Amino acid sequence: MLLFAGIFLLLLSIGCSTEKRISRNVKKVFARSSVLKQYYAGFALYDMTTGHMLFEQHADQYFTPASNTKLFTFYAGLKMLPDSIPSLRYVMRGDSLIFWGTGDPSFLQSKLKGTRAADFLKSSDKKLFYAPGRYTGDFYGNGWSWDDYNDYYQAEINELPLMDNLLHVRSEKGKMRLVPALFKDCFSTDSAFTRQTFNVVRDFNSNHFKSPLLTIPEGYRQDVPYKVSLPLTLSLLSDTLHKPIGLLSVKMPPNAKTISNLSTDSVLKEMMLPSDNFIAEQLLLVYANQLGEELNARKAISHIEKTYLSALPDKPVWVDGSGLSRGNLFTPRSIVKLLDMIYKEVNNPERLFSMIPAGGKSGTLRNAYPKTDAPFVFGKTGTLSGVHNQSGYLRTKKGKTYIFSFMNNNYVLPTTDIRKEMVRIMTYIHEKF
Repeated sequence: MLLFAGIFLLLLSIGCSTEKRISRNVKKVFARSSVLKQYYAGFALYDMTTGHMLFEQHADQYFTPASNTKLFTFYAGLKMLPDSIPSLRYVMRGDSLIFWGTGDPSFLQSKLKGTRAADFLKSSDKKLFYAPGRYTGDFYGNGWSWDDYNDYYQAEINELPLMDNLLHVRSEKGKMRLVPALFKDCFSTDSAFTRQTFNVVRDFNSNHFKSPLLTIPEGYRQDVPYKVSLPLTLSLLSDTLHKPIGLLSVKMPPNAKTISNLSTDSVLKEMMLPSDNFIAEQLLLVYANQLGEELNARKAISHIEKTYLSALPDKPVWVDGSGLSRGNLFTPRSIVKLLDMIYKEVNNPERLFSMIPAGGKSGTLRNAYPKTDAPFVFGKTGTLSGVHNQSGYLRTKKGKTYIFSFMNNNYVLPTTDIRKEMVRIMTYIHEKF
């Protein structure tokens, strides 16, 4: 018995010694970094096996997370959604099929190509009626920059999104091809619209698009958010289904049936790998659909915080699904705790790591680390002006898996310098420990 006790104490002392060595060495790396001395950085490194934090720097301070916010949206999806995304709610009344939106981002989305819900409507022999009014938010999230309205990453939010809520502009044999084609009459060329390069710009308040008097270059691709409106939604859906769509003002009954679209894993993956803001924002509405009639992002976030995030060491300031807003504020140690909760919820590292970017291999981490078939960093990036973060899981050469959150705010250096320094430090920990 004494022998076993002695062995246990010896192993415990070795473990403590290893943790102290890691903490001491990582602290030296941070202290000697000429890059990190030029701005405010937060970092937390956690050992899942022992449940101990190995090293912290400003880990209890709040940082702007940018797209690290999607980790919260991702976790909520794991907790709240069934295996497939609820896409439409509907009832049959006589010769009519009345349907309501759920906010499903996969509905006819360009990459996911979710067609099950659309096929359901198309194949029905009933008269189709859309009943709007579930969404009670604005077309932009809390704190979004309106200057970015023409950029692909800031599509508008609504309860029945179609085709990413984007107009896809493509070059085809020297001519402009538009998807959806319905927008072809919304274009004009303007001699006063002088630009050195070809670029499509939408009027802020309407679906009037301008292009310069230039030939569209071969291989040109641009995605421009269109201005969402109820008449446009009806036109797009009717044009897609080749069927008339009526409009009704009817409250959704509690017993309305659900038609699902794509698998939840595929939608969550498409949000995480390319860091898709549109999917992230629309998913908050899908979560709200699980709670009741109203589709409201703020109420969905409040429910998620109260129900699933009480274990976080610091209360999050969470205002949107994507991280476009600078109103979001999280601490590195809270993100580490969230990542631990995600790991345990999925309970399958292979499945989890296939759904998030992998350093040197996939998603937004593909070009951050050297190209490899054996990545050692799996996680989420987050970038805004003066903000660049990485949070996720780090595999070491000795077979350990650590959780980390590396948050960099308020710098004026080139973002490439910040990225290189993060990669250098994470590579050091991977190789050393």
